[in-house]
Amino acid sequence: MAGRVVVVSGPSGVGKGTVIRALLGRRPELFLSVSATTRPRRPDEVHGVHYRFLDDAAFDALARSGGLLEWADYAGRRYGTPAAPVMEATAAGADVLLEIEVQGAGQVRERCPGALLILIVPPSLDALAERLHRRGTEEPEHVAARLEAARRELAQAGLFDHVVVNDRLEDAVDELDRIIGASRR
Repeated sequence: MAGRVVVVSGPSGVGKGTVIRALLGRRPELFLSVSATTRPRRPDEVHGVHYRFLDDAAFDALARSGGLLEWADYAGRRYGTPAAPVMEATAAGADVLLEIEVQGAGQVRERCPGALLILIVPPSLDALAERLHRRGTEEPEHVAARLEAARRELAQAGLFDHVVVNDRLEDAVDELDRIIGASRR
């Protein structure tokens, strides 16, 4: 049996990565796709583990060749999912987890009609702003751009099969785990 694509999306700073790491602790059988990005690497990030960090020319070449399952421009930086690892893993029967931007989720829906799309949302925009400022990895103008993008993304909740509020980490992980488990039956 072929595996399926599970998309987890949400605004920057909503805690997607934290929720996904906790979920993978419960469901180690999931294959986590590593996205490509043109944004600078943060000090604690490792190329090939957290992202595939590419310059603009390499990203363009991958997009032009059809090597991206989806890609999006987010707050002035580009992010995308290399298609080959996803297709290889699903062909081998693994469920593949994509942590991607909301823009990319619509592209995945078109290319993988059976994909399960889940949107992680903050309890409020004020809570999201606080998380972004507390992270301290962005200049104030980038935080403002990310908050504006979050407003647009949250308005697209109808594109998703499920919406999970990340107010309390354990509750969000429980809900995501339940949704993925129920969708396999």
